[in-house]
Amino acid sequence: MHVPDGFFDVPVSVGAGVFAAAGVAVCLRGAKRELDDRTAPMAGLVAAFIFAAQMLNFPVAAGTSGHLLGGALAAILVGPYTAVLCVAVVLLVQGFFFADGGLTALGVNITLMAIVTAVVGWAVFRLITRGGPRGRATLVAASFVAALVSVPAAALVFTALFWLGGTAPIEVGSVAAAMGGVHLLIGLGEGFVTALTVSSVLAVRPDLVYGARGMTRALTLRTADGDVQVGPAAPEAPSAGIGLRPVLVGGALVAVLLAGVVSFYASSAPDGLEKVAADKGLSAQEKPHAAEDGPLAGYSVKGVENQRMSGGLAGVAGVGLTVVAGGGVFYVIRRRRRAADSMTPASAQ
Repeated sequence: MHVPDGFFDVPVSVGAGVFAAAGVAVCLRGAKRELDDRTAPMAGLVAAFIFAAQMLNFPVAAGTSGHLLGGALAAILVGPYTAVLCVAVVLLVQGFFFADGGLTALGVNITLMAIVTAVVGWAVFRLITRGGPRGRATLVAASFVAALVSVPAAALVFTALFWLGGTAPIEVGSVAAAMGGVHLLIGLGEGFVTALTVSSVLAVRPDLVYGARGMTRALTLRTADGDVQVGPAAPEAPSAGIGLRPVLVGGALVAVLLAGVVSFYASSAPDGLEKVAADKGLSAQEKPHAAEDGPLAGYSVKGVENQRMSGGLAGVAGVGLTVVAGGGVFYVIRRRRRAADSMTPASAQ
């Protein structure tokens, strides 16, 4: 759902840019509460994984494909505020280095793919986990539903923005029906990838799943007079079986493998937005990208003739750029939190 330049008029583009900037500013402050010694390194990995996964378009209908948006996944793994920053970093890297998503539409893309998906995904996830039985099955099911709902929600917001300032004379109802239908199918794929990823992390290090904290059952002692609560289990406590570093290294290798190798076999069909834009005539409004002549534009390395190698090298470079950019942001936020904590009297903590 990377919106290119030209789909929206200036007022909507500027307004979305201001909204996105304000949202990112709020999340920079909110992320200080989420980025602890485990979440901070995980956030950089999550951003890199989302970048890699977005290169893997999967078929959803005849002549149409979809790819992970990642907002719900990031919210469940590292928290909603940090999730917005993760996806925003990915979009910045894609826009400036890979000519994917318009630069004047950057505010629109951050609003749709980062803010809407993270907020909606997290809200649905918390609604289900708070109302359902505690346990891994509930967490995985909630992850699936949250991710599924977040994608058509982003499509709905796109339609609302198009109604406010779309540049093509297309009936809004027609855009809504087309966007909603195809992105509901894409949401199924998003839900599957999200549930699989969350389930995998839960199996290895459940304490690394932000959304799982506080979700274990309280420890009780059965007595003749009835159950007596002894104390809550602590999902926040690091698991003894595997350290954080192997998880990070393994996750980074998975991201590199996805972006550098598996991406070559991704569907070449247009994604949901591209398909709708082509069918409805909106694609005629697309403007040339300012970075279309860049060395990594189009997810290929200029000067490398072998298509497979060119795409693979570009994918690996993108993972590296995302890790550096995201890791830098999260390191600064974490460092400021530590500084603030050190200045706070122990009695006030």
